[in-house]
Amino acid sequence: MRKLRDRMHEDLTLRGLSAKTIDSYLRCVRKFAEHFGRSPSTLGAEEIRDFLLHLRERRVSASTFNVYAGALKFLYRVTLERPEQVARIRCMRVPMHLPTVLSGSEMSRLIAALETDKHRALVMLAYGAGLRASEACKLCIEDVDPKRMLLHIRDTKRGRERYVMLSPRLLATLRAYWKVSRPQGPQLFPGRDGQKGLTRAAMHQAIVKAARLAGIKKRAPHAAPFICHSSIGSRDRSAHAAGFARARIDQEHDGVPTHQHSARAVDHKSTRRARLTGDACIVCAGARTPRA
Repeated sequence: MRKLRDRMHEDLTLRGLSAKTIDSYLRCVRKFAEHFGRSPSTLGAEEIRDFLLHLRERRVSASTFNVYAGALKFLYRVTLERPEQVARIRCMRVPMHLPTVLSGSEMSRLIAALETDKHRALVMLAYGAGLRASEACKLCIEDVDPKRMLLHIRDTKRGRERYVMLSPRLLATLRAYWKVSRPQGPQLFPGRDGQKGLTRAAMHQAIVKAARLAGIKKRAPHAAPFICHSSIGSRDRSAHAAGFARARIDQEHDGVPTHQHSARAVDHKSTRRARLTGDACIVCAGARTPRA
């Protein structure tokens, strides 16, 4: 089983999947093997069917069921090269539920209850820009563009980079945080070691504690309650639309064809120009330092 696990890990890595997805798939296969007490290489279509029925009897969610199904499909199609064993596996339809969203007053109370300037700026960034918890935690200093009022979101789900609009109030919040904390970079919100970014778990703990202090009892299923993966209000959607329109205008000014409207096609000249001219921290005041 150990050799099979290592080979599957290599296959998943070669496919370019994220570390989180790799861990999830390996955990699902381990649960599958432990259920029968045998190596998956000795199991077939009937055992796979029985295991999936066992999951339904346990009333696992549709999304969890689909992760198990995806892991078993990858194992038998790619690693074991026995695609006929999973040919009849189908994913479940995932129901769409309305997310739990805080009102404006509740969000104000939550932000006020956060203990540190770092957590306050981080939560305001995630809420104001509509970012996932992982995206906000991994944001780098160079990803903030105050001249064009945009945020460059790089470490995204499925690797799809994008730009989102940066409001003046949010920029002022980030600048105030920068002046107090002075993160050394490249992460805008460094963790305890000062090198890697703040973890989602740390963000989650800070928000849960602040929600308890603020007397907010609403619950959400995601790592950062009330903020990440939640629906965005009409004003926020308009802001994102305006940010996309701004990106399209920048494309036209830079001579990029407007039909190439992916995030990667949006103006990279400002980033290159900043490196050549030695611009200072783009979060702070946008002042320049002398060239080397």
